[in-house]
Amino acid sequence: MSDSNRRTDLRRYAGPALIAVVLLVLVALPFYVGEFWLHVGLVVFAAGVGAIGLNLLTGTTGQLSLAHAFFLAIGAYGYAVFGSQTYDASGTTVAKGFDLPPLLAMALAVLLAGFAGLLFSPIAGRLRGIYLGLASLSLVFIGQHILRNVDTITGGEHGRPAAPFSLFGFHFADDDPALTVLGITFGQAERLWYLGLVLLALSYVFARNMLRGRPGLAMQTIRDSEIAAATMGVNVQRYKAAAFVLSSMYAGLAGVLTALSLDQVEPDQFSLVLSITYLVMIVIGGLGSVPGAVVGAAFVTALPLVLSQYADSIGFLSQSGQGGVGPGEFSNYVYGGLVILVIILAPGGLAGLFRGRTGRAARTRALGPEPAPDAAPANPNDMHDPTGPASSAISK
Repeated sequence: MSDSNRRTDLRRYAGPALIAVVLLVLVALPFYVGEFWLHVGLVVFAAGVGAIGLNLLTGTTGQLSLAHAFFLAIGAYGYAVFGSQTYDASGTTVAKGFDLPPLLAMALAVLLAGFAGLLFSPIAGRLRGIYLGLASLSLVFIGQHILRNVDTITGGEHGRPAAPFSLFGFHFADDDPALTVLGITFGQAERLWYLGLVLLALSYVFARNMLRGRPGLAMQTIRDSEIAAATMGVNVQRYKAAAFVLSSMYAGLAGVLTALSLDQVEPDQFSLVLSITYLVMIVIGGLGSVPGAVVGAAFVTALPLVLSQYADSIGFLSQSGQGGVGPGEFSNYVYGGLVILVIILAPGGLAGLFRGRTGRAARTRALGPEPAPDAAPANPNDMHDPTGPASSAISK
């Protein structure tokens, strides 16, 4: 085997091997870390699912959406309403609940978010760019009004508790039933960690497989040129609508995980800031990249939590109410600076840095070394021959 083929095989298996190693580490972490880090992990898993969904819409299909927080709220509140009992919300208002099995409540919440995306998809199919962004922005304001004023469903300003999760009689709680694995007591934090990890893994695999198939190619073609996509036989309106629905369902699932991680859902958790935060995730990770979305989500969500936990050990940070720069404020500075650096130095995000190297290697293998700027082509006729070597390589 030549050195070139050996390097090609190494590159081919490097990605799957890295994913396998990361999964093994994530599976083993609950045996070695405390409850704080398990909570951070669950928040990261929830954000990763939501970031994948937004990247399918914005990064792959090219539809700018500022409504992601709205669909997350539908998932979170939908799970709380479907899975919780009717309860006294404020002494004067009774918040209704259906007390359904948690798995069914989760499925219905995701479907409800997808249905909301379907209702908005005709507008999304007709608009593009900043106009679609502004239209989707209205959903966040509508959602905030509903969450704060429809007390009989949402619980009003104080929100409502999320239903504890259980699956086929197994409760994701501290001691119902008691569970010990290899001498480690598995409580609510450990159990929810594995639930979030499984849902993120399934979301990741589904998105990757879809992007490698015809739907993914159609969505990328629409992003590059709607006219070219229509000329190639792609139903542009249908694919744009489908992308919006799918992204909404991902957001709904992320909302369910968010509700489970917080135990309580409130209107302030799903403001416009959350939508912007998700845009930051996919820009930093890399537009159109599924692994990049997860990496961006992990960085953006974990940084403020970690800084808040260890603020006392970091000299230039201060706790809330003490003046100075707080962990959340410092995180915003980091995000802002990093977004600017990514846009200027690495427009493809963190994933684009790796993709750029492998892409150049692939082009070199397909087309051969690039000629010097003043070198003449080996056969002058190839400059005008549509069946020349360059055309053949691209057609492959």
